Amino acid sequence: MLLPWQRSPAIGRYHRQPMDERAIGVFDSGFGGLTVARAMIDLLPAEDIVYLGDTGRYPYGPRDQAEVARFAHQITAKLVKEHDVKMVVVACNTAAAAALDQLREDFDVPVVGVIEPGLRSAVRATVSGRIGVIGTVGTIASGAYQRVAAELGGSALAADRPLELTCAACPGFVEFVERGETGSDQVFVLAERLLEPIRRACVDTLLLGCTHYPFLARTISDVVGREVFLVSSADETAFEVRRILEETGAGRPKPAAGSQRRWISSGDTATFAALGRSLFGPEIDRVEAWDPDG
Repeated sequence: MLLPWQRSPAIGRYHRQPMDERAIGVFDSGFGGLTVARAMIDLLPAEDIVYLGDTGRYPYGPRDQAEVARFAHQITAKLVKEHDVKMVVVACNTAAAAALDQLREDFDVPVVGVIEPGLRSAVRATVSGRIGVIGTVGTIASGAYQRVAAELGGSALAADRPLELTCAACPGFVEFVERGETGSDQVFVLAERLLEPIRRACVDTLLLGCTHYPFLARTISDVVGREVFLVSSADETAFEVRRILEETGAGRPKPAAGSQRRWISSGDTATFAALGRSLFGPEIDRVEAWDPDG
C-alpha cells in the first residue's frame, strides 16, 4: 500500500512545468507557522513567501473542526486568488487535520501539510518505536496522527520496530506563545501537568505536533527529560516543499536579488510585528492588515 506522501497528493494532477517565479503561500493561526517559514527561507532562499497569521481568530485548537476548515479554505482562497501563489503550505497542524484533503481537492496548486512530514521524521528518529505526539485539542481529537502512524506501521520505514504512539493534547500552550510568554513559571507548571502521559509512556522521541511548540522547546525538554529527542515538523516540511518544487520544476534555481517576504495578520499588525520580530527575527518589518469579515 502506498503511503500518502508516496501517492504525492500535494502534487496530484500537477505536471512538470517551467520555473515559476510566483511566491509560496504559508498560513497558520498565528505565530507558530513562522517556524516553518524560517525553515523554508533557510532551505529555499530564492523563493518569495507570503505569510498569513490569523491572529485575529486564534487559537484554532479549541474550535470546531468544521469552523477551522472554513477558515483554512478562506485563507487558502485569499493566497491563491489575491496573491497568486504557486503553492500553499498549511503550517498549522489543527488546520491540516481539519482541511488538508479538501484543500487539495478545491485548489489548483499543490497544498502541503505538516502532519505527514513531521511524523515521518519522528519515525526515522526513534530507536524504541515509542513516539509521543503533543498538539492542540483539535489536532489530537481528529485522530490525524494516529491514522498516519497506522499507515507508517506497515511501511519499510518502520519495518524493524513496531510503533507505539502516545498522544496528548496541550491546551494553553499556543496562548502562551502568542503572548510571548515562552519561558515563564506558569507555562512550566502547565507543561508538567499536560506532559505527564508522555513521561509515563517512556517515549524516546517527542513530535511537537503544533508549529507553536518549538518556541516552548526548552520548557518541554526540561519536563520530559533531555534524553527525549524533540522533533519539529518545520524542517521536514521545508524538505517536502523543496521536493515538490524539484519534481514539478517550479522552483527558482538560485537566490534572486531581493527575494520578497510579505507578512499579513488578521489581528493587530503592530503586535504581530513586535512579537514576530522577537520570535522570528528582523525580517518581519511591515505587516499588512487583513479583515476576514471585510
